[in-house]
Amino acid sequence: MQKANKGQPEAAIRRVAVVLTRKKGIVLALAIALTPGLAQAWLPGHSYNFTLLHTNDEHGHFWPNEQNEYGLAAQKTLMDQQRYDAQAKGGGALILSAGDVNTGVPESDITHAEPDIRGMNLIGYDAMALGNHEFDKSLSVLQQQQKWARFPFIAANVYQKQDGKRLFKPWAVFNRMGLKIAVIGLSTPDTLKLASPLNVQNLEFRDPVSETLKALAELRQQEKPDVVIVLSHLGWHSEGINDVTLAQALPQGSVGAIVGGHSHDLICMDKQNQPVKEYKPGDPCLPDVENGIWIMQAGEWGKYVGRADFRFQDGKLSLANYQLLPVNLRHQIKNEDGSTLWLPWKQEIVPNSAMMKLLLPFKKRAEEKMQVAVGSSNEAFNGDSDVVRYRRSDLAQLILAAQTASTQADLAVMSGGGVRSSLPAGKLTLRDLLQVQPFANQVVSVTLTGTELAQYLTAVAKIPAGSGGYAQFSGVGFVRAGDVLTEITVKGQPLQADKVYRLATNSFNASGGDGYPRIDQQPGYSSKGVTDISVLRDWVQHHSPLKRADYAPDGEIRQLTPEELEQQEKARQQSEKKKALTFPQAILAWFEPLREKHE
Repeated sequence: MQKANKGQPEAAIRRVAVVLTRKKGIVLALAIALTPGLAQAWLPGHSYNFTLLHTNDEHGHFWPNEQNEYGLAAQKTLMDQQRYDAQAKGGGALILSAGDVNTGVPESDITHAEPDIRGMNLIGYDAMALGNHEFDKSLSVLQQQQKWARFPFIAANVYQKQDGKRLFKPWAVFNRMGLKIAVIGLSTPDTLKLASPLNVQNLEFRDPVSETLKALAELRQQEKPDVVIVLSHLGWHSEGINDVTLAQALPQGSVGAIVGGHSHDLICMDKQNQPVKEYKPGDPCLPDVENGIWIMQAGEWGKYVGRADFRFQDGKLSLANYQLLPVNLRHQIKNEDGSTLWLPWKQEIVPNSAMMKLLLPFKKRAEEKMQVAVGSSNEAFNGDSDVVRYRRSDLAQLILAAQTASTQADLAVMSGGGVRSSLPAGKLTLRDLLQVQPFANQVVSVTLTGTELAQYLTAVAKIPAGSGGYAQFSGVGFVRAGDVLTEITVKGQPLQADKVYRLATNSFNASGGDGYPRIDQQPGYSSKGVTDISVLRDWVQHHSPLKRADYAPDGEIRQLTPEELEQQEKARQQSEKKKALTFPQAILAWFEPLREKHE
């Protein structure tokens, strides 16, 4: 039997009482009135208001940056203001995170995001979707985070292989001003290749569309919500199933909004549902709309809080207002004397003192561990994502040089997406290195024959530029013609099919992360349990001051141009044509140029 909602209108209850007094069969009438699906929780003609406040992809940024931008203390003040404003206007607020609270800032990483989660408790988050970075560490860490949290982690499409049951709650249901709101969580299936395979080897990330439809059917049967929201970590226009393709696949009216994350997009559309160009913090904007479903995402790192004000009346949901609220974001201006000044785009938000008191001890403890000097660099090393995911990088070469030396390998390879930040010039601390490599992967190696190595390199070289799996190589050279590698060299010498080579990489890629061939089950696989950050730290300590010129990419890696590929294909076809000629045809073909010459 369905329980009446807290805010169920008294008039609806009185109507049931009238039926009971006028009709015979009182017991039967009561059963009909309370049967799930026949009871109406909302009052016809009455307008219900509620507000969604949302963030995504915080990635450990619980503390403000050097310019005093974002951070949970300012976010707490802003969230409180928005919640009180919504309540003053007769509505209720719901605070949602679309995931990826983990990984990105060393102070958070080494504490397993405890300050972030406890800070979210203080803000009053109601639910969080599971992002792929929630699986960067073992499931035992994730379970500990769930214990810290006073809000549910939800994911309808994450299952345990062993028993076929969901690992997390699929949804959470909330009552706001008499309105029943269900929030379904979704995690990206790409987690299987983005997270360490060892952490997710016993999990299934099922199709988000079919799992959303399944959850909707279960909700209709069990909860009878008035409004359904999807809290998604799929990305806006990411490859594969994303928020847009999900919205297009769902029945119209089945879901009111998709609150998203993963792609770090600041979704801001104009009235024609086109992206706003040159958006500035505080400018007006709207969510994307696909198949009648609003799609929202608030950038990254807690730089913005999205606010969506909804109105529900007679079974229909409408969007009354939408804003992206900047959290102390600033822009730089130059003074006449040449000095620079950082000015806020909007009115300064005063950090919440209770939040500062909560977070400061975490920050201080982490700083004590991380401000240890490890070396220096004469120049900065570039680890920006638009470099390491597209072309060979000096910072990746530095990392691979350290791993090659540590394992006494002939060559090394890693995902470009494993480089998370640049390395500054000047004094280097452990914190600087942790920003570059925050995942604590182990440095491993494997022995492969030349034939096996060629197969491995061919598979890795196919991973497209722009993805996190884009390969960074050291100690190897080759020419890539489509999906074929030729002229492969190791340490400057041609690859020999029967020779044995040692390849260095990290445990993430070795176990199949980012779509790499799995090599951790090879007979020649070796791991000494040493982390990538400790290997990099030792290298920096012994080779400081670092000089960027010493880490120029070694071994020529060249991809044939389309014109070169076309010429190569023509040459191949001509060669095949000549091979196919019969003996008389071959003789005639040999005389043909002579005949043409004399004519």
